[in-house]
Amino acid sequence: MATTSDMAPTRRKAPARRAAAKTREQELEAQVAQLQSDLKDISDTLRKLTEQKVGEARSLAATEFKQIKARGQDLIDEAQDQFSDAEKQLKDTIREKPLTAVASALGIGFVLALLTRH
Repeated sequence: MATTSDMAPTRRKAPARRAAAKTREQELEAQVAQLQSDLKDISDTLRKLTEQKVGEARSLAATEFKQIKARGQDLIDEAQDQFSDAEKQLKDTIREKPLTAVASALGIGFVLALLTRH
């Protein structure tokens, strides 16, 4: 016949299983908490890197804009200088040869009139 001491070891295993399950559950909770912490750290790092790259891009864009603006202003100044030179040459030519200038203007006007007439 079976004695109570034979049955006792099987009964002791249930509390041990519960303790093991609780320990396992606590380990999983700790791992989840660690993963959440790691994800937060990764997110913070990515945010900082993104902010840094955006700052670099803004700085580069501002520098490029200033260079393009300066180049555009140089081109405008150069065009104005060329226009002034051409205007001066035209005025000098008209002063030196007024009849030729009037005849040229009449000829150009006549050609434009022919071109715009239907």
